[in-house]
Amino acid sequence: MKRRDFLRATGGSGGAVALGSGVAAGQEETGTTTGTEGGGGGGPTETVTVGPGGSLVFEPAELTIATGTTVNFVWDSNMHNVVPQSQPEGANWEGEGEQGVTFDAGHEYSHTFTTTGTYEYVCTPHESAGMVGTIEVVEELQSGGGGERELHEIGAPIHPHWVGAATILMMFVSLVFTFYVLKYGESPNTGNTGGGE
Repeated sequence: MKRRDFLRATGGSGGAVALGSGVAAGQEETGTTTGTEGGGGGGPTETVTVGPGGSLVFEPAELTIATGTTVNFVWDSNMHNVVPQSQPEGANWEGEGEQGVTFDAGHEYSHTFTTTGTYEYVCTPHESAGMVGTIEVVEELQSGGGGERELHEIGAPIHPHWVGAATILMMFVSLVFTFYVLKYGESPNTGNTGGGE
């Protein structure tokens, strides 16, 4: 049996222990483990990059997802872990790694979140450097795609009556300009310059 198959068969906690012992022994680990909380995947997925470009952050650091969403943690640099600090009552997220157990670039870990609430997690070696993250799990996300959106929803504080007033003003200015050009359009310099003596 291959190591990857073993890890898949053992699930989240057994896989984390098996991987942890391998990493602690100095072996480079690039396996994938999957943990689920109260059910399988099949729903939407989101990705959190662990240590992108060698920086000591999770990207995104704050994530809002609907219940049933699988979050895939992808390591982009070495010596990081994902350790829950707080989670909703009834949730059983164990994270990936623990104090002294880290993983290197190329490692992946997935977890399906089914309990609503706020999950806070850290990278224990780099918590003091600000490597912390939050996942907010809600019943359903507000629809953000397709269809028309109000201007205030996209951060433009413009009221519809100002748009109408501006349109009427532009029409009026255009009419006045056109009238002026038609009535007084000739410049004194474009008049008849070939007059007699």
